[in-house]
Amino acid sequence: MILGILLGAFGIHKFYLGYTNEGIIMLLVCLIGGTVTCGVGSAVVGVIGLVEGILYLTKSDEEFVSTYITDKKPWF
Repeated sequence: MILGILLGAFGIHKFYLGYTNEGIIMLLVCLIGGTVTCGVGSAVVGVIGLVEGILYLTKSDEEFVSTYITDKKPWF
């Protein structure tokens, strides 16, 4: 999913998939944690979003639906 690659630091891809709690966690770590740690928190969450976006795009449609929609696996 392109949202994970482009806006992964903000957790937009989590909100899109319906994982509101995980999206809020990523958003808060990016905004508040990034401010407190001079950007390190934002960088870490950005890498996590990038990795998740790549994982989403490398899965087949059936595997994606099975893993993230049916089984509700919120992280990686």
